[in-house]
Amino acid sequence: MILLNEDTKCLVQGITGKQGSFHTEQMLQYDSNIVAGVTPGKGGQDFQGVPIFDSIEATKENTNVNASIIFVPAPFAKDAAFESIKHLDLVVIITEHIPVHDSMEIMAYAKDKDVTVIGPNTPGIISPKVGKMGIMPTHIFSEGNVGVISRSGTLTYEVASQLTRAGIGQSTCIGIGGDPVIGTDFPKILQKFEDDPGTDQIVMIGEIGGNAEEKAADYINANISKPVVSYIAGLTAPPGKRMGHAGAIIEGNVGIAESKMKALEKAGVNVAKKPSDIVELIKNI
Repeated sequence: MILLNEDTKCLVQGITGKQGSFHTEQMLQYDSNIVAGVTPGKGGQDFQGVPIFDSIEATKENTNVNASIIFVPAPFAKDAAFESIKHLDLVVIITEHIPVHDSMEIMAYAKDKDVTVIGPNTPGIISPKVGKMGIMPTHIFSEGNVGVISRSGTLTYEVASQLTRAGIGQSTCIGIGGDPVIGTDFPKILQKFEDDPGTDQIVMIGEIGGNAEEKAADYINANISKPVVSYIAGLTAPPGKRMGHAGAIIEGNVGIAESKMKALEKAGVNVAKKPSDIVELIKNI
């Protein structure tokens, strides 16, 4: 497993909000190690036994927290992310619709502080049998040795569910986010899976728009020895049409599914034509 393990001690920013409270309850039911929540003005209260603090600084003084998951609304997400990045090692930003310039500032600060940021606009991270920092439905995941990395939350669920039904468990599943500007890209996660003794195969789920998959193909060719199976969503998408994510838009011949698939195949990746092919490709490795 990567990023989320037995040593991860997480706080929830925005724990008292509608989304924060709902998903905190779900994470606790999955035995995730949620040690605190942060909502300014709510310090001294608790949520289902989880103490709430006014700030991350106060949380650090009272707990051994080292990670954060952010459910703060988009207008306030940058401030929340900066506070997390200043004090913690891992930050997962669930929030959607964060302005691009805010995301750029967040990522620049994270790079300066050498902090791992997942997202924004991500379903999060799940390491089966250990816990989750995210919003994914836990019943579709199972413990195993296949690492899953995806730009699409929905396809993460679909692929994990098919793997589980086929008796193929997962080490860690990560949604890197569907926005144009994200914290951690395919190559960084691919390398973590490459270095992880608990991961034997990798599934990479991409989509149209941008050149993230082409960059990943180059990285796989040069650095990854473990078998990689990939699927690219949006093969039939019309040019100029945004498909689901802010980052999933093709202009001219840039970012089309065919070019991504060809680049991955050239790098030795087993490319699935449809999501349901992934299980057989994994089995045949």
